[in-house]
Amino acid sequence: MGAGPQGQQPANNNRRPFNNNSRSSGSSGPGNRNQRSNPRRHQPGKNQAPHVKVEMPKPKSIRIGESISVKELAGKMGREVSEIIKKLMLMGTMVNINQEVDFDTVCILGGEFGVAVEAIPPEEDPTEIPEIEDDEQDLVYRSPVVTVMGHVDHGKTSLLDVIRQTHVTTQEAGGITQHIGAYQVMCQGKKIVFLDTPGHEAFTAMRARGAQVTDIAILVVAADDGVMPQTIEAINHAKSAKVPIIVAINKMDRPGANPDRVKQQLAEYQLIPEDWGGDTIMVPVSAHQKTGINDILEMILLVAEMLDLKANPNRLAYGTIIEAKLDKGRGPVSTVLVQKGTLRVGDTIIAGTAYGKVRAMTNDRGEKIKKAEPSTPVEVLGLADVPAAGDILVAVDERTARAVAEKRVAKKRTEEIKQSQKVSLEDLFNQIQEGSIKDLNIVVKADVQGSIEALRQSLLNIKNDEVRVNIVHAGVGAINESDVMLAAASNALIIGFNVRPDGNARKAADSEKIDIRLYRVIYDAINDVEAAITGMLAPEFKEVILGRAEVRQVISIPKAVVAGSYILEGKITSTAQVRLIRDGIVIHEGKLESLRRFKDDVKEVAQGYECGITIEKFRDVKEGDTIEAFTMEEVAPKG
Repeated sequence: MGAGPQGQQPANNNRRPFNNNSRSSGSSGPGNRNQRSNPRRHQPGKNQAPHVKVEMPKPKSIRIGESISVKELAGKMGREVSEIIKKLMLMGTMVNINQEVDFDTVCILGGEFGVAVEAIPPEEDPTEIPEIEDDEQDLVYRSPVVTVMGHVDHGKTSLLDVIRQTHVTTQEAGGITQHIGAYQVMCQGKKIVFLDTPGHEAFTAMRARGAQVTDIAILVVAADDGVMPQTIEAINHAKSAKVPIIVAINKMDRPGANPDRVKQQLAEYQLIPEDWGGDTIMVPVSAHQKTGINDILEMILLVAEMLDLKANPNRLAYGTIIEAKLDKGRGPVSTVLVQKGTLRVGDTIIAGTAYGKVRAMTNDRGEKIKKAEPSTPVEVLGLADVPAAGDILVAVDERTARAVAEKRVAKKRTEEIKQSQKVSLEDLFNQIQEGSIKDLNIVVKADVQGSIEALRQSLLNIKNDEVRVNIVHAGVGAINESDVMLAAASNALIIGFNVRPDGNARKAADSEKIDIRLYRVIYDAINDVEAAITGMLAPEFKEVILGRAEVRQVISIPKAVVAGSYILEGKITSTAQVRLIRDGIVIHEGKLESLRRFKDDVKEVAQGYECGITIEKFRDVKEGDTIEAFTMEEVAPKG
């Protein structure tokens, strides 16, 4: 009996020649299972699997988007990742398995491997919500949105107050309660929406973010004062936004009122009155005597009729955030101007990176409302975060809102790392070569009007086939935040002649990445712009601001004038160069003679401390002047 099984064993071995001898005497269970599934025939194949994968199908052509990772590309081309990386290294591109390769590089790589590369049409940006195209038949009349601009003290607020008081809607009880920065008035049975913006900065800051909310701009000019620096600024802001301008010549009741002089001054800025054969509507008004108010409202309706303003109210809402704040009791509160569709309580909304549900809506009179139609300003509660002024608000389904908000947060993080590059003189020639810039927009600020005209003419005379110089705004006085915001919106650089940027302007320029160039010699400015356009600019020195001090007391001694100063920011060092600034204008530039704390000479004085400053060979120091300390650092030429 014992010999029987031994006698069968060789027969079994003959039947299964690939069986391992060392396992032949084991239990029959695994043997039987192996016999049933019969995997042993394929066992060697397992060891050869990696070699089999090499023989992937090699396509004749592939389709990719704007970029693709090395790993995905290897899969699409049927090649090993190491093969792709090696080929890219030979082409001079160092990459790893997860790095993205652009379309042009893949095309060259495809030529090396004999694979045709086709482009997939670009997909919709996942951070953008597709715009709904409205059918022409669904569009109905909507109210015009008006922004009032002009020089300080020319009566903007007075004019708005008169319009508010005399044209509020009849349903209102106890006068208007200004809850939000926008309101509606009635004229001839039609509504007009006024945006009560804090100034040109807000107007342009919103436009810099891509929001175009204003249909008509009203420019208020005092009949007895004429065109002033902020008037010119307002004209440039409105023109840059391509918004029709209606001029309100205010203070007609004043003894020195001269509307013809105002018209003549405005004509110099291409605002030609209708009665002179131009196309700019000019209305004489008096906010004090409440005259001409109806005329200006009628003109707004006339211009609105010519603009043919329409919107579809029967769709999901689309609007713009006018302003937003964090309220302690209510959370994020946003003022929204609905531009298309109807916004309802309960709608899921997204604005920038913030999303949520509309919990409550309040109109301009402080009343709770359930829905807001096109051209209606409302205060909205319900967003999870505070959006930025100028963000586009869209009503969508909750799933889309969450997905888009997440993608926007990720994109914002990426952009913050990259920091979008604005135009600067150093890289101007490169941008021209790449074809990314056709107009060189410049904001010019100078100490006197004569300098502005000289600079403007000289800059406009610079001729180049590739690029055209365009003066976006020119004004007298210090470079302020409004100039920086205008430059950001117009992708312009700022040239200052004998003037300085104030603290807010400098901070805004840093955050918006605006190039501010400051000059004392007019030819230096012209030469720099010419050199940048022709690609020869190689700055040798860069100015570094060390600190600013305010002169609080002037002490005269026989040998010098000591400026008793308080350091506002940074520090003042004894070796630094200084400039004395009065009302934003550079009065003197030179060296420090001495820097003292009490009776001791010191090397530097930091922010928050007081000191005595003496400027070499200069005595004309007054209280309220600013002393700016700076050094010149050598910069290696680029390229």
